[in-house]
Amino acid sequence: MQKDTAIYMEDIFKGEWVWEAAEGFGCVVKVTKHIHHEVTPYQTIDIYDTDKVGRLLTLNGIIQLTEFDEFAYQEMMAHTVLMGCRNPERVLVIGGGDGGVLREIAKHPEVKKIDICEIDEAMVRAAKKYLPSLAVGYEDERVTLYIEDGSKFIEKYNGYYDCIIVDSTDPGGVGDPLFGEDFYRNMRKALRDGGVIGSQSESPFLLPEVVKQLQKFTGKFFDYTAYGMFYVPTYPMGQIGICIGGVGVDATCVQRPMSDNLQRQLRYYNPEIHEACFKLPEFVKNMLKKSE
Repeated sequence: MQKDTAIYMEDIFKGEWVWEAAEGFGCVVKVTKHIHHEVTPYQTIDIYDTDKVGRLLTLNGIIQLTEFDEFAYQEMMAHTVLMGCRNPERVLVIGGGDGGVLREIAKHPEVKKIDICEIDEAMVRAAKKYLPSLAVGYEDERVTLYIEDGSKFIEKYNGYYDCIIVDSTDPGGVGDPLFGEDFYRNMRKALRDGGVIGSQSESPFLLPEVVKQLQKFTGKFFDYTAYGMFYVPTYPMGQIGICIGGVGVDATCVQRPMSDNLQRQLRYYNPEIHEACFKLPEFVKNMLKKSE
């Protein structure tokens, strides 16, 4: 392989590549400039300019998004939940400090109130400065930002929200409480009848135990539950999942008509992919069946 097309360890050590490795797998991205580094009480935030995928955000060295393919994640996390709900007037985002999920929620004119609870104010500031195409979500007048621990914030509400979207980091850090049974119990309590939750639920290739655990929790507290898979190329497995739960509603089915205006604004989500993402490979179906 020619030098200009190969990745050499000396190039990684010189800082020409950002690399992420976990659970025996990894991903490398060529960078051109390290534009932001910040250690907060909660995490380490780094943002890079890259050779091929635009700006790249890592938290504690784990790739969270790139401008190249972030639309796939943000659209599936937001629209799968909102289109699975018959009347999404009040929406809560837990995590999601970059603002991308907010940006997508704001495309629904029927939503009247958008709350976001992000634990790390530094993440919000960094996104507004370096990731404006995502942080534009904060500019919608329906948005209210709370800088709090989402696992504590949710305890304050009873039968209030129509949709809750959990855009969390991976387990093992500041996002750990968002992967616990008490958190799912409190989300159920915070929903109105007909409400829907959707949470970032990892990959069955990379973290199958996490997928099984979250499906167990949603199955315990919600009437209808499912796990869906979709593509995000710059994540280590090229794929991520959403765990969805509904109170009296099957959110795996699109619950209301989608306007042509909304569809024209989207690059990944459509009603067909909404329902198709819950059609799982056989090994995932068997894995989840065993965990029930």
